[in-house]
Amino acid sequence: MMEYDTLIRGARVLDGTGRAAFDADVALRDGRIAAVGALTDARAGTELNAAGRYLTPGFIDIHRHADAALLNEGFGEAELAQGLTTVINGNCGLSLAPLSGTHQAEAAAYLAPILGDIPASRRFGSLGEYLDAADRTPPPLNHATLVGMGTLRCCVAGFDGGDLDGEALRALHALLERALSDGALGVSLGLGYAPECFYTTEGLIRALEPLRGSDIPLTVHMRQEGEGVLDALREMLRVGRELRVPLEINHLKSIGKSGWRKNVPEMLRLIRLAREDGLDVMCDVYPYTAGSTQLIHVLPPEFQRGGTAALTAALSDPATRRVMRERMQTGADFENITHLVGFENIRATSLRRPEDLPYEALSIAEIASLRRTDSFDALFDLLADEECFPAMIDFISDPSDVADILCAPFSGVISDATYPSVGLPHPRVYGTFVRLLEKYVREDRLLSVEDAVHKITGQAAERFGLKSKGRIAVGADADLCLFDLRRLHEPGTFSSPRQLAQGMDMVWVMGSPAFADGKKLGTAAGAALRRG
Repeated sequence: MMEYDTLIRGARVLDGTGRAAFDADVALRDGRIAAVGALTDARAGTELNAAGRYLTPGFIDIHRHADAALLNEGFGEAELAQGLTTVINGNCGLSLAPLSGTHQAEAAAYLAPILGDIPASRRFGSLGEYLDAADRTPPPLNHATLVGMGTLRCCVAGFDGGDLDGEALRALHALLERALSDGALGVSLGLGYAPECFYTTEGLIRALEPLRGSDIPLTVHMRQEGEGVLDALREMLRVGRELRVPLEINHLKSIGKSGWRKNVPEMLRLIRLAREDGLDVMCDVYPYTAGSTQLIHVLPPEFQRGGTAALTAALSDPATRRVMRERMQTGADFENITHLVGFENIRATSLRRPEDLPYEALSIAEIASLRRTDSFDALFDLLADEECFPAMIDFISDPSDVADILCAPFSGVISDATYPSVGLPHPRVYGTFVRLLEKYVREDRLLSVEDAVHKITGQAAERFGLKSKGRIAVGADADLCLFDLRRLHEPGTFSSPRQLAQGMDMVWVMGSPAFADGKKLGTAAGAALRRG
């Protein structure tokens, strides 16, 4: 008679490969899956009747911004409640580490709207130091990180414009190679943000030269996601072909009604053709029509040279404001979000000054009305008064575009969750993966449960080289979710986002129960996952 630590009996198993569900018992021992099948003669210290419920690998979020948050006491409840057992941080070029050199304070201030406040004690000089710090106080779920090229560029050159060359380029390459040797799973770009938006395509390729011909994933927040999104995609397909690296197009979308139902079908066609031509390219999407990022992202990028301190000063200068206004009223050569979707679809969040708190989660148009001014002045005043700290939630995408991307066989599912220190977060922090199963599988029947689970388990693990994650098979890590699909529910809303996802009966991390009965348990079985 075989003895195990845990025996889950009679589950409806979705093994993470995309194949049809099957009934089986699953046994766990020493943090691994020890047996799968009809284990009638087996015994365990803990036995659980799972009849009528799905047992899946733990969900993997390949695009999250919890770099700093995972070091906070109490981290993990929002993640575990939606079935997450592994998250990958450092996305959009915005990794917490490394922060070194003369520009580290400037970089930390720039990262704050996405990652939360970063005190000096969390400015790690290398990615290895950051991962070691996380190991000392392990969170309740696994985590890994990409190295952000925006962070690296800021370390060596601040927010200066133009391509890097000479000593700055050599310093950038040294930092990149060090981060990869420290265990970064891949490299992320944030070409929509300063300072990376200042690269030319040729300068970007030179900056990424250490990746040439490798199997290291390169992920990208593209240069534009609005009117110039097709050219932005073509640029990245060129970069992928030139460097011969796996390419992940992050949070694929088309911002603004003028491009809805036009750009996404064409982008999916371009990706499919590139794959047929041999390029290892995939994309991902969050299952919401609203995004969230820094509010300064609505401004023309040239005004972000010099960082947030210089931009705050510029926002207080009447002549500069006039130029900004003119650019935003007519400009099509940057991601002109206010022009594409309107001030009424951009909500300000993460406000810190007491006198601004009544404006939290109001649209810029609503704030302008309350202040009895126009939307441009309301935006500029708010950013200047708040020293460019605010974030935003912007309603930008078409639901049918989101559905089309979800259905693509080469797409993954992400949260793109950010962790501002104050204000209202996007509900995706709490509900993305339950939303996928509740809305797009159970209600809309857009995806089969097998396909949806595959995208957030086996496919995600394979994409980032997590060889022991994402599947239910003998020898795999015992990261598991148990749930009844009929009971899953995302209660969070944009006005009340801080609500745990509902319906996840049990979540295990490395064989230890981490979430049950609607709450996080006291275990801390998570680990920092390193490449190699």
